[in-house]
Amino acid sequence: MAGAATGRRRTVPRLTSADVARESGVSRTTVSYVLNGKTGVTIPESTRQRVRDAAARLGYTPSAAARTLRSGRSDLVLCVLPNWTIGPVIDTLLDHLTTRLADRGLSVLVHQSRGPRPLSELWRAVTPRVVLGLAPFAEEDERAMRQAGIQVVGSALDEITHPGTFSVPQTRIGQLQVEHLAERGHRVMGYAAPSDDRLAAFADRRLAGAAQGCEQLGLPAPEVQVVDLDVASAVAAVRSWRAGAEPVTAIAAYNDEVALAVLSGLRAEGLRTPQDVAVIGVDDIPAARLAAPALTTIWQAIDAQARYLADAVLAALDDSVEPPAQPDDVFHVIARDST
Repeated sequence: MAGAATGRRRTVPRLTSADVARESGVSRTTVSYVLNGKTGVTIPESTRQRVRDAAARLGYTPSAAARTLRSGRSDLVLCVLPNWTIGPVIDTLLDHLTTRLADRGLSVLVHQSRGPRPLSELWRAVTPRVVLGLAPFAEEDERAMRQAGIQVVGSALDEITHPGTFSVPQTRIGQLQVEHLAERGHRVMGYAAPSDDRLAAFADRRLAGAAQGCEQLGLPAPEVQVVDLDVASAVAAVRSWRAGAEPVTAIAAYNDEVALAVLSGLRAEGLRTPQDVAVIGVDDIPAARLAAPALTTIWQAIDAQARYLADAVLAALDDSVEPPAQPDDVFHVIARDST
């Protein structure tokens, strides 16, 4: 049969620096110095070129793992992600971050913190140049990494003043939602919370911001209902919101996905949006623009956040690089038909 192979598959020997040394007529030490850019040694340029030419003919490149062992560090940026769900926002942030750092010769390894394995086991194994946290590190973890000569760049979900730490205060998102709804004349509001406990770090802060916004405007606290991403759950929440002596007329949702579920629940109950109940989400995902009615939402500057974090990493690696300024416009309301 055409194309059939018989016998064992031939194993191609792995090239080593010894092969390059034989080909170029120099020692393995000289090959190592040339191909790994060793400084502080005197090697004629003609010899350097002979080694590079031999390596090119053979198709040899130094082992990244061996280079890491020699230098004591890699070109890795270890990005530590808490045990969050990976939705459109985090996915976009990581995409922008990895692209920007790749342009500077750095690779991003994303680690999601799950289970009992300590962070120290990971960074000791991969020896990153920088560890970037999307949430604050435990004090002992940060201290151990810095003592090991690893740069640490952090971010937080609250307003903080620690130098080099980027904050995206989630409470302000909830306040913006309430302020927008109040400007539209709504006085009795509901809050649609997510059902996934992994989102609590965001959801609790956004809800606190919505409650603060209501208090500052002299409005009743928002009535909270948990909404799963299905119609039955949304219908139950809508019925509860509308059952009181003063029915809820506006709903701030944890994010756009929860808001879309709320819209489906309102339709199932025969309620119009925004005439009967207004809805506002968070994130401005593509589906928000395609909803019926189009969903009002809080837009987040994910590209600016990723750029700041990438530039903070680069500044941590090079003292001559100025630390980046935090972006001013981190989020704002995009008003559409649902409010």
